[in-house]
Amino acid sequence: MELPHWTDIVKTGRFKELAPYDPDWYYIRAASMARKIYLRQGIGVGGFQKIYGGRKRNGSRPPHFCKSSGAIARHILQQLQAMNIIEVDPRGGRIITSQGRRDLDQVAGRIVVAP
Repeated sequence: MELPHWTDIVKTGRFKELAPYDPDWYYIRAASMARKIYLRQGIGVGGFQKIYGGRKRNGSRPPHFCKSSGAIARHILQQLQAMNIIEVDPRGGRIITSQGRRDLDQVAGRIVVAP
């Protein structure tokens, strides 16, 4: 997975004030999204916007829920699809491929065995 050039300056949502401090945040988000599709098939960009959304602080006004960035979710889904981990579901959203399921099972098995 190649890292886009804008990962060091982009915010992950309009409710955020700063970009992420962790330089590996993009890989962590991609792994999280692959896991969520593994557990619950059929999630699309809008679903991930809701999952990774959060509370927008409005100063003295009351806070409200705000969705996260759709461009980040879309870009990660496109890269996972290019790696043949997920594919587009004809009913909507994305589903995991058999190769993607095998790869994620292997990674999970290595994590469980690790001391």
